[in-house]
Amino acid sequence: MLNIETFKTIVENTPLISIDFVIRNKKNKILLGKRVNKPACNFLFTLGGRVYKNEKLDDAKKRILKDEIGLNIEEYNLKFIGIFEHFYDDSFADDNITTHYVNLAYEINVSYIQDLPKEQHNEYTWLSLYEIMNSKVVHKYVKEYFKIRGENE
Repeated sequence: MLNIETFKTIVENTPLISIDFVIRNKKNKILLGKRVNKPACNFLFTLGGRVYKNEKLDDAKKRILKDEIGLNIEEYNLKFIGIFEHFYDDSFADDNITTHYVNLAYEINVSYIQDLPKEQHNEYTWLSLYEIMNSKVVHKYVKEYFKIRGENE
């Protein structure tokens, strides 16, 4: 694991690669969490995480899905949504250091999720597409996952 100063230098000078999951339940509602860390602090956002150096994408998807959501990837069929760019004016380290993510988004349908972790998100909610697209607390980058597919309710 990187020490904080090394990671700060990386964030300041290079893009990060991340994976996000659009998680839908049987009622077609999407799970979002209120972020507790910068960037996008206090916004509702999809759940996901960074890809580590030398980590294969399939391994990253498996790890992130297990660590962030408590699900085993083998039990679900992931649908690739697309590649997105996320640019933030701040970072975990400093308001004057920007963050750039290259984000791979996937959709997953679930029937049940239990005991979600509180490290990255302190509140969780299931929202309809209409609620997401019309909310001021849902981050604009989340809305892009639906716009690209023509889901603009």
